[in-house]
Amino acid sequence: MELWIWLSVAAAAAQTMRFALQKVLASTTLSPAAATWARFLYSAPIITFAVLVYSAASGAAPPTFAPTFWWFAAIGGITQILATVCTIALFKSRAFAVGITFKKTEVMMTALVGWLVLGDQISSLGALFIAVGFVGVLLLSDPPEGGGFFNKSVGLGLLSGVFFAVSAVGYRGATLAVSTDDLFLVAGGTLACVTVFQTLILGVWLWLREPGQIMATLTAWKTSAAVGVFSLIGSWCWFAAFSLQNAAYVFAVGQVELIFSILVGLFFFKERLSWRELLGIGVLTASILAIAMIGSL
Repeated sequence: MELWIWLSVAAAAAQTMRFALQKVLASTTLSPAAATWARFLYSAPIITFAVLVYSAASGAAPPTFAPTFWWFAAIGGITQILATVCTIALFKSRAFAVGITFKKTEVMMTALVGWLVLGDQISSLGALFIAVGFVGVLLLSDPPEGGGFFNKSVGLGLLSGVFFAVSAVGYRGATLAVSTDDLFLVAGGTLACVTVFQTLILGVWLWLREPGQIMATLTAWKTSAAVGVFSLIGSWCWFAAFSLQNAAYVFAVGQVELIFSILVGLFFFKERLSWRELLGIGVLTASILAIAMIGSL
């Protein structure tokens, strides 16, 4: 089995654990933005130190970055922040597995963003499965407390999918703009630059708009540090996989996160999904996998 497949599965597993811990943080006094900041706060210094130590120990020259790297990295970093905030806010009102499934609309959104931004063509069969995915979203859209399709959960879920799709395209472009063949330095160098940027920009936001949340995040350092560690593992694996394979294929394998999320929701959060939510997850998952398969032909 190819390395990028193992990296994608490992990334999905680490990301599931990271989101689970962020759901725990979001259930306390932390805001969605503060719970998001926790993932960057502790991972940024660790990965930066690791890259420097690896470069010194291996004798490998530090990576250099093409000018386009900084644009791709900034776009990926900002949209990832927005996507994570939307997902954590969604966890406050819906089951963990439902929130992760809404997030996985990123695969469909990637096809749509590619068509709008790059002019990528969508086949008739691809459009059909996008429509099937929309049915899955409809099944998931009606929250337990009612409210119909047009509700906050749907908006947050779809926004997270859009932002994660744009973020993945940005990170794919950034890894291709790193001038080294060393896989660790490609992924690690990109991750170090992005997480330092994200820590600073989101930290300034919290300082200006939610000042009490900085201290609250530092107080919950045990859980926040665990979020940072799993974030570091997941992000490095994603970046490494993006440097080896097209983002669409990486996303296809990454759908295993849905299975992980159902197990975590069932055994950790003691959540029970309704038949409608299970059906919606199944329909949406089938749609996403079909689109990924079509994209690989």
